[in-house]
Amino acid sequence: MNKVSAIVRLRLSKLPERTPVRLTIVLDPASHALLQEYSTLYSATYGQEETLSELIPFMLRSFVEGDKAFVRARRSRDGKSSGD
Repeated sequence: MNKVSAIVRLRLSKLPERTPVRLTIVLDPASHALLQEYSTLYSATYGQEETLSELIPFMLRSFVEGDKAFVRARRSRDGKSSGD
């Protein structure tokens, strides 16, 4: 049984592209201080220290996915109803 049948449907679909994309940003000092403060609170809350470069991608994704106007516009663009 070396060949996998074309009709096999695994519960887990093929994983999406995960090649990281490097993005460089410049922050004003106040924004950097806020992010540092958030990182400190994160470490105190979860007992695990994470660098800003590890936290920021998850923070950005959470921000974008939590923006209700963006989510509605994206659904509208993709032709999905709000019940999807």
